[in-house]
Amino acid sequence: MTAPRSNLPVDAGRIADIVEGLARITEPDRPYTRRAFTPLFLEGRAFLEQRFKAAGLKTRIDAAGNLIGGRKGRNSAIGTIMLGSHSDTVPDGGRFDGIAGVAAALEVARSLADAGIELDHDLEIVDFLAEEVSIFGVSCIGSRGMAGLVPDEWLGRKHGELTLRHGLIEAGGDPSRLPALKRPDIKAFLELHIEQGPVLETERLDIGVVTAISGITRIEVIVEGQADHAGTAPMGRRRDALVAASRLVLEIEELGLAYAARDGHFTATVGEFEIEPNAANVVPSRARLLIDARAELRPQMEKFIVEVAALATRVAEETGVAIAPPKVISDNQPTPGDPLILATLEAACERVGARSRRMASGAGHDTAWMARVAKAAMIFIPCRDGRSHAPEEWAENDDIALGAAVLFEAMRRLDGQLQETN
Repeated sequence: MTAPRSNLPVDAGRIADIVEGLARITEPDRPYTRRAFTPLFLEGRAFLEQRFKAAGLKTRIDAAGNLIGGRKGRNSAIGTIMLGSHSDTVPDGGRFDGIAGVAAALEVARSLADAGIELDHDLEIVDFLAEEVSIFGVSCIGSRGMAGLVPDEWLGRKHGELTLRHGLIEAGGDPSRLPALKRPDIKAFLELHIEQGPVLETERLDIGVVTAISGITRIEVIVEGQADHAGTAPMGRRRDALVAASRLVLEIEELGLAYAARDGHFTATVGEFEIEPNAANVVPSRARLLIDARAELRPQMEKFIVEVAALATRVAEETGVAIAPPKVISDNQPTPGDPLILATLEAACERVGARSRRMASGAGHDTAWMARVAKAAMIFIPCRDGRSHAPEEWAENDDIALGAAVLFEAMRRLDGQLQETN
């Protein structure tokens, strides 16, 4: 991990103030829980807005419920550079996922002001609404909204009596203005995030420059067998849906391992599994499994989908069950980091003395949606044991500060480079 450094252009203490302040705003018996569309989330938002204002930023909440702090540049007509992440958590989650990125972004704005550095571009710091899967069952609501990609039918999604439409209003948004929210003025977006994996810590590196956010594909497989009495149906004459499904799970793991050994990041997980009738004395008649597959390189995913279909056909023939053709129920393309920003981030790492490597993200992030409207990329910082989405999630404050210094240096370079490329 990073040793404290005294020559950084950012203040580590102010970053800690944000992280620790938000950590205190949580359900007392469920640290660290501050889900979007809850009173605690709004309390956290009020805390952040006060800190944004104290940093000299002009605050507002846009139509998608994003908290934005702005600082005018010398030439607003050339557009905006945006930094940020999210402050909502998963239930019983961590206090750094998203929060570290918001704290680092705000510190960049404060450090620019402290140094008397005026950018040509406008600068905006953002806390996106509901990056995590929300109580409405959907995620990245704020960044999707800023990219003009919130489906109108989402607004009717309900949690109890509350609709997403009214949830947005309670968060300060305006659903009626969502269709006009798309932001062509944003020229670049950068996000700092904890790695949520063990690579940087294991390799004793400071920064991961994120080459791509992996695409996520979910594939449903349904196995139809035959229910029989568990005590009388002969073992060799059964059509056991669970046995066939279990073979699928094991072979999907083998496929995933084979793809992971090739170029690019790849994972395959059976994360949902259901059987019927789910009774101890009945041979299972039906099984449903859901595959979560993630690939940095799209051709790998396309081949995997074909191989899963062939695997299902083979297992059905060998076990006597019926397996419908696997159904792709969601399919998101990978999002590569912008080449200019990736190069700029690597140069910034060299400038501040941060040891870095290129790596892909297996998790989804707001950056994937911001890349639809702007040049965008991310950096990762180490987290202890790669743990995330758990109370034990931990990142050293000095690691966050070094990441903020990388963003600070990259911002200064991009302010000129973006004008040169236009």
